[in-house]
Amino acid sequence: MLVRIVKMSFKHQKVDEFLSNFDANKAKIRGFEGCDFLELYRDQYNTNVFFTYSYWNSESDLNNYRHSDLFKAIWSKTKPLFNAKPEAWSVDKLASLK
Repeated sequence: MLVRIVKMSFKHQKVDEFLSNFDANKAKIRGFEGCDFLELYRDQYNTNVFFTYSYWNSESDLNNYRHSDLFKAIWSKTKPLFNAKPEAWSVDKLASLK
């Protein structure tokens, strides 16, 4: 399993537009083949900074999503809203406690 973390910082006046686009597409992202989990987080102090946290069965599944028409459509609406370059990490989960 691959865990993908993406940090995104938006123009303050564009946050609602981002949230609307995410809400409209979150089920499609989660339903994409190979995606087993999806969450969206918002920084408590910098409320224009968000993180997506997703689980993918493999790097190949993530890459299939990143090259899909779905991703291209979402990204084309998201990219103009940024006020900083997004950052992304693909990580392996080493421990999980509940």
